[in-house]
Parts: sequence; C-alpha cells; structure tokens
Amino acid sequence: MSNYNEYKVIHIAEGGCGTILLGASGLPLKRMESTLNKEAADGWQVVFQVVEKKRFWLFWTREAVIVTLGRQ
Repeated sequence: MSNYNEYKVIHIAEGGCGTILLGASGLPLKRMESTLNKEAADGWQVVFQVVEKKRFWLFWTREAVIVTLGRQ
C-alpha cells in the first residue's frame, strides 16, 4: 500500500432536474471523466471510490460518486 502525502475528496452527483423529471438521470460520466483526467494531470491518483444513493426531496433517490484521491 502506498503512502500519500496529501489526500483530496471529490463528490460527483447526478443532476437534480433529470432525477425529478425522469425519475433518474444517471451519473454524469463525461464530467466525471474530465474531472479525473484533470486531477491525474496534477499528479493525483484514485485511492478509493464509493457510490452512494440517498433520498432526494420526497420521492426520488439520487446517486453520487465520492472519490478519494492521493498524491505523494
């Protein structure tokens, strides 16, 4: 296991409008990809990620990805 000198946590959630109008909109994969590519260019590496589902307003659920990045 590598030791990192610093960590960063990013949160990427699916859109609220699509969740309300369509019942689900899915994670924004292009935004997630561009964010991770930008962070990788700055020397960050993905250490851990988790997908969470939580209640959104009254009737809907919304997914989000929480990504922990580390760099030496």
